[in-house]
Amino acid sequence: MAFLPPDAPLYNHTLPQIEQWLKDQGCKQDEAQLHCWHVQRTNWQADLSLDVEQLTVRYIEAGENRQDIQRSFKYSLSREDIEQAVFSGP
Repeated sequence: MAFLPPDAPLYNHTLPQIEQWLKDQGCKQDEAQLHCWHVQRTNWQADLSLDVEQLTVRYIEAGENRQDIQRSFKYSLSREDIEQAVFSGP
């Protein structure tokens, strides 16, 4: 499946393209809540949610005192910017 240019806003991508992009990043889709995804890296793990106006990321136990860190990224950001921000970790 072809992607739009990496500098295109994420909202210019179709849902199947976004889902494939998440799979390509190693994310696993929640079977019960299809808008929710999980990614596991060596040093961190996170839950991602494809919300109406933004992509929300919750890095699990990544903050001080093992608190979760939550960040949101508007779909108006480029796919490349979101990819760098989300998958570089907390």
